[in-house]
Amino acid sequence: MKLVVVSAGLSVPSSTRLLGDRLAGATAERTSADVQVVELRDLAVEIAHNFTNGFPGPALGAALEAVASADGLIVVTPVFSASYSGLFKSFFDVLDPDALAGKPVLVAATGGSARHSLVLEHALRPLFAYLRAVVVPTGVYAASEDWGAEGLVERIGRAAGELAALMNGLAAGRTTGSVPVSLPTQGGADLVRGGGFEVIPFEQQLAALRPE
Repeated sequence: MKLVVVSAGLSVPSSTRLLGDRLAGATAERTSADVQVVELRDLAVEIAHNFTNGFPGPALGAALEAVASADGLIVVTPVFSASYSGLFKSFFDVLDPDALAGKPVLVAATGGSARHSLVLEHALRPLFAYLRAVVVPTGVYAASEDWGAEGLVERIGRAAGELAALMNGLAAGRTTGSVPVSLPTQGGADLVRGGGFEVIPFEQQLAALRPE
């Protein structure tokens, strides 16, 4: 399996990259996935050119392919103007709209104040729901005062466990030929069943992640 981290941090060193690395490390401990990091600051020029000419440069093309082929995704952005950064949004604007459909995604953000923590719910989660990704229940926000404080390590571990569970479940499904897929349901009934896919309601998948 392959786990890809998309980091929109701009500084070096970057707390955004640090959070992405910690989330990736905790997830990798629970899976057999190889980790690849995509640093968006290195792709800023090619992303801008993609908007004007419609074609990705070599580095951006490789990054888009890595994200599209990943078995799981960790996305981390700094908070700018109470939302994700423009660079972060621009990268996902040039990504194929179907690339994240059904893909497990862990959302995370960093900021200077805990007051921005709701960015996970009012900005990041709706964005990836629109892209039809399967967003894990626990998002991770790290304010400046969270580093070295109690609670952050636990949140990282919980979110990583949820992402790993989805990635391992999808990998096991591919091995057995029965892949759990989250699709809309109507009246509690599955809309699709067949073609080698076992359709499991998302609520049931979430219930399986709850600790005993």
